[in-house]
Amino acid sequence: MHKVGSCVSGRYAGLLRQSCCSLGLARFHLGIGAVCQKPAFKQPPAELPMMPPCDFQGEKYKGLSKEGMMKIRKEHCNPVTMNITYYERPIYIYHGYKQWLWDVDGRRYLDLFAGVATVSVGHCNPKVTAAAEKQLKRLWHTTNIYVHPTLHEYCEKLASNLPDPLKVIYLTNSGTEANDLAMLMARLYTGNYEIITFRGSYHGGSQQTMGLTSNSSYKYPIATSSGCTHVMCPDVFRGLWGGSHCRDSPVQTIRECNCAPGQCMAKDQYIGQLNEAFATSLPSRIAAFFAEPIQGMGGATQYPKNYLKEAYKLVRERGGICIADEVQTGFGRTGTHFWGFQGHEVMPDMVTMAKGIGNGFPMGAVVTTPEIAASFGKAFHFNTFGGSPIACAVGSSVIDTIKEEGLQQNSHDVGTYMLTELAKLRNKHEIIGDVRGKGLQIGVEMVKDKATRAPLSPQAANEIFEDVKDMGVLIGKGGVYKQVFRIQPPMCITREDADFFLAVFDRAIKNYMDRH
Repeated sequence: MHKVGSCVSGRYAGLLRQSCCSLGLARFHLGIGAVCQKPAFKQPPAELPMMPPCDFQGEKYKGLSKEGMMKIRKEHCNPVTMNITYYERPIYIYHGYKQWLWDVDGRRYLDLFAGVATVSVGHCNPKVTAAAEKQLKRLWHTTNIYVHPTLHEYCEKLASNLPDPLKVIYLTNSGTEANDLAMLMARLYTGNYEIITFRGSYHGGSQQTMGLTSNSSYKYPIATSSGCTHVMCPDVFRGLWGGSHCRDSPVQTIRECNCAPGQCMAKDQYIGQLNEAFATSLPSRIAAFFAEPIQGMGGATQYPKNYLKEAYKLVRERGGICIADEVQTGFGRTGTHFWGFQGHEVMPDMVTMAKGIGNGFPMGAVVTTPEIAASFGKAFHFNTFGGSPIACAVGSSVIDTIKEEGLQQNSHDVGTYMLTELAKLRNKHEIIGDVRGKGLQIGVEMVKDKATRAPLSPQAANEIFEDVKDMGVLIGKGGVYKQVFRIQPPMCITREDADFFLAVFDRAIKNYMDRH
């Protein structure tokens, strides 16, 4: 066993090694086996941010070499996996604890992406790990055709955290499965076919949910689910309309707003576009409307206040049901509420969820009303692993941990702090166009300049992205044009962690501007 201490990563670690060597030191602790090496630069950058300490005890990595892993990845993993290492210089992750990740060399990273917004209560959270271990020793698997206590205890707990009448639960293994099932249920219940989603949305990668998804990066050139219409996303930063009072967020856009008090012109215009779609592109009766409370893959896009209220009304007038995709926003991530839809003051007919539901354990769910659920008995639907004993034990512990550790409140407090500080960086740097979100569902949109709001190129954004990683922080990226940095960390991060990231991000922006 060894103690993994504070460190920075990549070329910046080399710069610090140079500094310590110049002082005549034989070794500078950067992780497992780190020693002084010839530096890549003549002078280290001044005032590198210091990573917050962590006392996690981890084992020294003794597994496959990096070259061996990449050889296997190339020969035996599917081409998509081979081509997605996320970074030009990949990282090789071995350990995780709470908000921290370590690579095979012992370098530590602050994880602000949580395995794509999935690790809700922290990597290897001790409470959740203990619950999984306890269940593993008792019963690994039996299906939901049998009555086992873990399934029913979990369903009751999950239902108690949803408002009436959302009380009937179908357990799945992923968000894609949940949304696929929700599409089927909506069509069965309404007797209608057409489903609408926003442009820029992501709702899954199966052949059926690919029809829901409206982002070309996730669509293959084949026939996907028909009957899906993509309507204009009410994006108040990049869209046609928007102003400085539109969003339910601590940070508003840089666009000026001339709306009368209590009235949002942007909301009215986007609702007008939705009405236009109903008049021209859709039949008189529809099955459903899917919307994430805050878009995830689309780049943490937020809608004008009260937009969803009016959109839900229009959908229901046409026979459709309203579905909240909470795969990324659920379980306290937005801070003010346990579910993202509650921040919009709406009541969906169905909620889909995954990712944070299991803190990384593969599980998902569809929750709906007894009335809608009753229409699903026209055939036999079965999921072998949905509601497995281990999944239910993990899911139950995740809910307990969120409440016992006050993680929803922490999401609100640390997220609001991070948003307001990021807004200061937006005002400082010309290429930061927008900062948005709620709680720890945050997006930072990069632009060529604030006047045009033209998106920064993916190549330019990747330079910054790599630099942030090399200084020890992992963030995500998204947006239709790959121009949005996504910050969706484990909900246990601290203000000290936020300050470290802010210093790193500021430095990465400065580095980019100096190079260009």
